[in-house]
Amino acid sequence: EIMPSLVGSEMCIRDRKGSTRLLAGPDIVSRGFVYVRESEGLMEEARRAVSDSLDKCLSNRHADWNKIKLTIRDTMNDFIWKKTKRRPMIIPIIMDVDV
Repeated sequence: EIMPSLVGSEMCIRDRKGSTRLLAGPDIVSRGFVYVRESEGLMEEARRAVSDSLDKCLSNRHADWNKIKLTIRDTMNDFIWKKTKRRPMIIPIIMDVDV
């Protein structure tokens, strides 16, 4: 049996002063959970939910990637459950780029 999954991808950048901000994303990739073309509204709402959650983490200066990943996973789990009554596997991917 294949487990349906959502893969969240955020790209963050840390500048020389050590501040963290969102550079791009979040991008949400669905594999066997929903067809993105048929669920544009759901995917856009999910993007907003993850962005809001990520903004809260970054505004509170949480730079621990594990905490941020857990927050994103919990946010997506709650959101998807409320909207679809399903629990796909959520895999947050964060890229840290130093400039």
